[in-house]
Amino acid sequence: MKFNSLMHVSFYTDHYDEMIDFYVNKLGLKQHVIVRWKEYKGRTDRPAMAEKAEKDPEGIFYTYIELAPGQFIEIFPAREDQKPHTGWNEHVGFSHFALTVDDIFAAEKEMKQAGITPDTPISKGPSGTWQFWISDPDGNKFEVMQYTDVSYQVTGHFS
Repeated sequence: MKFNSLMHVSFYTDHYDEMIDFYVNKLGLKQHVIVRWKEYKGRTDRPAMAEKAEKDPEGIFYTYIELAPGQFIEIFPAREDQKPHTGWNEHVGFSHFALTVDDIFAAEKEMKQAGITPDTPISKGPSGTWQFWISDPDGNKFEVMQYTDVSYQVTGHFS
């Protein structure tokens, strides 16, 4: 089996407007898709969604924010029945995602100018790759990374 790329990562958020502002206005990404509940009106194969479409047709079901061509962050407004956030790495499962840039120092400067305070300073990880960490308004962690000529992700490596 051959995969082409990671298509999207997905989050539920109870800070929808703040998340859109963070990814679109502060990071400069593009809101590419907005799907409203009305698109499920009359769907007999999805009765719960069709019911929601009748009650809140203009409500946002999800949005896609484009990171790079064909790669997205998908954001769903939180449902009323969902449990609150847990602390980072408190549970087994999803931990973080990483985005690559061509110039990590310029990226950090742009983020600071946009009002984003990085969680860590720029450093090289054990893989030889430049990195720093930030958090979105919901506390989702991600790395901003720049490959080097010796990055394990480029050269391959087995300890």
